[in-house]
Amino acid sequence: MDKPLLAINNLRIAFQQGEHHIEAVRGVSFSVNAGETVGLVGESGSGKSITALSILQLLPENAHCSGEIAFADEALLDLSKSQMRKIRGHKISMIFQEPMTALNPLHTIEKQIGEVLAIHLGLQNSEATAKTLELLELVGIRDARNRLKAYPHELSGGQRQRAMIAMALACEPTLLIADEPTTALDVTVQRQILSLLADLQQKLGMAILFISHDLNLIRHVSDRICVMKNGEIVEQGDTESVFKAPQHPYTIDLLNAEPDGEPEPLNEHPMPLVTGEKIKVWFPIKKGFFKKTVGHVKAVTDLSLTIHQGETLGIVGESGSGKTTLGMALLKLQTSEGLIRFEDTRIDTMNQDQFRPLRREMQIVFQDPFGSLSPRMTVADIVGEGLDIHKLANEANREEQIIAALDDVGLDPECRHRYPHEFSGGQRQRISIARALVLKPRLMVLDEPTSALDRTVQSQIIDLLRNLQKKYHLSYIFISHDLAVVKAMSHRIIVMQGGEIVEQGTTQQIFSQPVETYTRELISAAFESRKQSAVPYSSRSASGLSIGNQNQIIDVRN
Repeated sequence: MDKPLLAINNLRIAFQQGEHHIEAVRGVSFSVNAGETVGLVGESGSGKSITALSILQLLPENAHCSGEIAFADEALLDLSKSQMRKIRGHKISMIFQEPMTALNPLHTIEKQIGEVLAIHLGLQNSEATAKTLELLELVGIRDARNRLKAYPHELSGGQRQRAMIAMALACEPTLLIADEPTTALDVTVQRQILSLLADLQQKLGMAILFISHDLNLIRHVSDRICVMKNGEIVEQGDTESVFKAPQHPYTIDLLNAEPDGEPEPLNEHPMPLVTGEKIKVWFPIKKGFFKKTVGHVKAVTDLSLTIHQGETLGIVGESGSGKTTLGMALLKLQTSEGLIRFEDTRIDTMNQDQFRPLRREMQIVFQDPFGSLSPRMTVADIVGEGLDIHKLANEANREEQIIAALDDVGLDPECRHRYPHEFSGGQRQRISIARALVLKPRLMVLDEPTSALDRTVQSQIIDLLRNLQKKYHLSYIFISHDLAVVKAMSHRIIVMQGGEIVEQGTTQQIFSQPVETYTRELISAAFESRKQSAVPYSSRSASGLSIGNQNQIIDVRN
């Protein structure tokens, strides 16, 4: 039998924090063969990403790593930094989990991908631009030529993730480490990206270490699965065996963790809280020396909606459909045209000073908690900042309110003196919710609040949000590409495409009797694979790739 492409044996990773010695990975061993996809699953904080980062020697300075990591018979832990630079991005490439923090905010997408092409392939100028454009089109970025000069903040979450994937695939690596590569992507784009990875895998014989919290996704992409908990692999085996007959109780818990339930019923005649009429957000496209406007990116066009008191309005649609832009416009965090009312008060005509007293009533939880939390502030400072700005606390009760907010979101108040990087993704999301909640708002815009979380933590966050809604009679605008989560959270749903509403109705109507083809495609992509998950692998085609029919499931195993 041939040697594996990647072999990890008895890997141990510990972090030194002052006098504390924290062991994050404990005796992990597994392998990845050439052309094979191995899925690495587990809850947030289980050690998945740390294990992946150790392969490329990307651990922080205070980390101590021991054991063996062999790649194509090279002992990676013994290589110098200069030797590792020749491997990173060339032979082994990585798609990072949080593209906003992984991409350089000061450089355009073209420059960042071009840098990889220049360092490893020697491509310059027009050659590098042509190859970059080809890669962006390959990963499905619309109007790719006009996106070459875009900076990361000018792209949607899904578009940033695609740019990261393009960068990782630029040099056609032998091993691709994909750390939650489809987390920020809607279900239809997930299909495209998985199809792309499958095509490249077959073409190049590329191996993939696929890290994800989505077990349904892992089932359809992996040949073998390793399940991690608390820094250890508690179960591993071929995909069919693990899903048909899981041995470890933790694996069984992961398989059973699916968002379910529904929100509290509304009053019979709920009062409108926020109303938007003919909202329009167009971004100008400027070219030439004089920056002449030659067109517009039509993010939101003539859109009207109402959010009632105590209601959750779900907004779904593909990446770039205008979901987040709409939420930012309603909160006056984005310049827009059209009428916006908060109860009986018209707010679209207010300047920021006039609007500030109402700002505390309308809060947002951003999509990327790591990017939206200041790394230089403690949790207490982050949660208490709003209290200071709005003068809602004095020295006597400020600490009390911070502790109460952390308690509401299920965090130990003793952790308030720690910093965001010391928490897992799920815990950071709870901190973001506490920051918004401490002001006792009446409306919260939740922008993909569970997209980066594993299923067990997703269920916890959904239960938390429903309990908070019941306790404080909150209204939510819930923006997500995950239809299973939207179904569990929302009273009503609007479906967006190209900046417009293509369909809206109650959650039951949208999921049981969708009218538009686009809505049916979204629902099919989200739920058909879950139905198929109950079918044994032996009864399904193992031919590899199934593209084109929206009702088919992509199985990208070799």
